[in-house]
Amino acid sequence: NQGLVLPGAIDRSLFFAVRPNGTPELRFWALDIEESAVVDLAEVKPGKSLWLNYLLGIAEQFSQRGHQLMGLDIVFGGNLPVGAGVSSSAALECGMAMTWNLLLNAGYNGSELAQLAQQSSHQFVGIPCGIMDQFSSVMGLENKVIKIDCRTLDYTYHDADFANYSLILFDSNLQHSLFTSEYNNRRIECEEGLSIINENYPEINSFRDCNEELLIGLKSKMTDNVFRRSLYAVKEIKRVIEACAALDKGDIKTLGKLMFETHDGLSKDYEVSCAELDYLVDLAKAEEDVIGSRLMGGGFGGCTITLV
Repeated sequence: NQGLVLPGAIDRSLFFAVRPNGTPELRFWALDIEESAVVDLAEVKPGKSLWLNYLLGIAEQFSQRGHQLMGLDIVFGGNLPVGAGVSSSAALECGMAMTWNLLLNAGYNGSELAQLAQQSSHQFVGIPCGIMDQFSSVMGLENKVIKIDCRTLDYTYHDADFANYSLILFDSNLQHSLFTSEYNNRRIECEEGLSIINENYPEINSFRDCNEELLIGLKSKMTDNVFRRSLYAVKEIKRVIEACAALDKGDIKTLGKLMFETHDGLSKDYEVSCAELDYLVDLAKAEEDVIGSRLMGGGFGGCTITLV
């Protein structure tokens, strides 16, 4: 939606061990799930294995950019939970992108590698994701969050100083998948909302340039779903700006309040939450030691992120 996002890196990782193998094959070992695969470099194409598609898509991106690929042995594993909404797929893509960048002396910077990984998701894996996960995976810094402008890819770092509070992730133990999570439907609904706004206000090409009052004035021209998806996008862009201001002032209470508001919007307007996530947020809200909580990631499972 060309909005603003505010991710940060956490202390969980995927690690890659790689060596050229002198053959025309890519040989993969996924330690955590005890699976392996061998792929001929001449036959790189999407298959049924999602983790393998994430890795092969990166190889294809480097090939498309004119780089001569070599056969590799690739072993990877780590302590990053899969399907918990903490961007394990982006870590997989970015780890592979950094590996090829190093081996081929390709010289791409972090922002370029993030965009390459995003294009791989779009073109090879078939998930039209945003840039946030890949960007924060490559560009994250300790004790910082990154405000990313998804329209220009400009970014600024803000101190992640939560005073007497800690950020805790609670896992719903419900695995989510972007394929099953109606992600593409939300994208289509937002595009439809923006199209209606643009028809009535030709100068507005992005939710960034829209406000709640204007949107409410067009409510009768939209389906209920399209209106609520659009309303969430407009409100959330504003919340990210307010969250950065709160962090810069050390106003953690306001940050927490915004997190609760975001979850409410994700649950009721964007409808990407689920009973388990709503339960975790309600449970947190009842505790006086908690000032903010919301789902994180694509929704429909995964984790909540909570200020305790």
